[in-house]
Amino acid sequence: MTTAIQDRLPRRTEFFYGISDFGFACTDTTMQVLFAIFMTDVVGVKAAYAALAIFIGRTWDYINDPLIGFYTDRVRSRWGRRRPFLLFGFIPFGLMFAMLWFRPPTDNQFLLCAYYAVAYFLFDTSYTFVTMPYSALTPELTQDYDERTSLTTFRMAFSIFGSLVAFIVPLLIIGTMRPENTSRVFTMGIIFGAVCALPLLLTFFGTREKPEYAAQSQPTLRESLRAVWRNRPFLFAAGIFLFTWTAADIIQAFLLYFLKYRMNLEAQSDIILGTIFVTALLVLPFWDWASRKTDKRKAYVAGMVFLSVIMVALIFLSPSAGLPLVLVMAALAGIGVSAIHVLTWAIIPDAVEVDELATSQRHEGIFYSLVSLFKKVASSIAIPLTLLVLDWSGYVSNAATQKPSTILAIRILIGPVPSVLLLGGIIFALFYPLSRAGHAQARAEIAARRKDKQGE
Repeated sequence: MTTAIQDRLPRRTEFFYGISDFGFACTDTTMQVLFAIFMTDVVGVKAAYAALAIFIGRTWDYINDPLIGFYTDRVRSRWGRRRPFLLFGFIPFGLMFAMLWFRPPTDNQFLLCAYYAVAYFLFDTSYTFVTMPYSALTPELTQDYDERTSLTTFRMAFSIFGSLVAFIVPLLIIGTMRPENTSRVFTMGIIFGAVCALPLLLTFFGTREKPEYAAQSQPTLRESLRAVWRNRPFLFAAGIFLFTWTAADIIQAFLLYFLKYRMNLEAQSDIILGTIFVTALLVLPFWDWASRKTDKRKAYVAGMVFLSVIMVALIFLSPSAGLPLVLVMAALAGIGVSAIHVLTWAIIPDAVEVDELATSQRHEGIFYSLVSLFKKVASSIAIPLTLLVLDWSGYVSNAATQKPSTILAIRILIGPVPSVLLLGGIIFALFYPLSRAGHAQARAEIAARRKDKQGE
């Protein structure tokens, strides 16, 4: 079943919806790439304390995500269910991001750990408050299988551009991640907080929710959770999302450590990181085409196999490899990064129709909140654990030469560990039970049922 011409999503809506992901990707990537090394190499927090701060800050998501997701399904306002969160959440979102990069006037390790744990907690709450309803808008804007991939591709163009900005611009503002640049880091946080919050207003004013979804009867939390666990396509999609984005989080967290201490290319970090995301941006249309030519599952598997090979190859790179070879590897990695951005997000909305067919209700909020929760739970464990491994390996911040055990730990954390996680995503994808034809059939049955109800 294809979308009728008059029902196709206008480019204007795609633009105003997608632009908010610039801000989300910009803040999220900046966090993933710089926050750990900011605490260890700029503030001087020991790696073990940095791990504790991140773990404490992120564990709030275990409660935060499902509550906000469930609540967005039940909100009723003149602006809809999702959009009010963008209007009232954009200021706290920008403000809390800026406060993450402030250095308290103390050298006490416990107090520094406590500050960054609380700052992370507050930022993550504000982040969830706006990203959860934003993500839940996707299945409400279009029901077409391929058009959702197109919408997600458009959104991910902004996302990858935001990540590109986050990889390049902060380092241009800061210089190097060293103690003497503390004030520059905070300046970066203020600028990015403001720039990344404002697009939420454009999404608020530039999109509209479908009133028929808000008019449906609202399930209880128990009914919503029951619907989730009975939806096999969603569970497999969540598994794909969890393993893939946990791998991406670890890669982002340790890429600067790898370039700085293994490859001795800290000064060229912005060029290398920029190459990854310029390539990812350029190949976005390829993954849209590939998913249309085959389906989302097959395109995802191909992309992740390719990225796994590239990440494993990194462990064999020696410091003498030179910048040109590293840039080639970065460009190849960008192809896989592009697939992550498009395909993991494009798979999830299709499970909403399976849910509606089975329950006669829609639970976008709880679906997206649980996907985000699963990913954040995994990341809240994985990132602190990797920082602990770094600490146990004998890591010394800003040391001219790290111990061989530390270099080995960084190599393993940037290569084999993410590849194993990507393999987990591939396994879930191989058994993903919803095909293009299955989704079309579900939509057709839902449309027929709605037509029958209207005729009664």
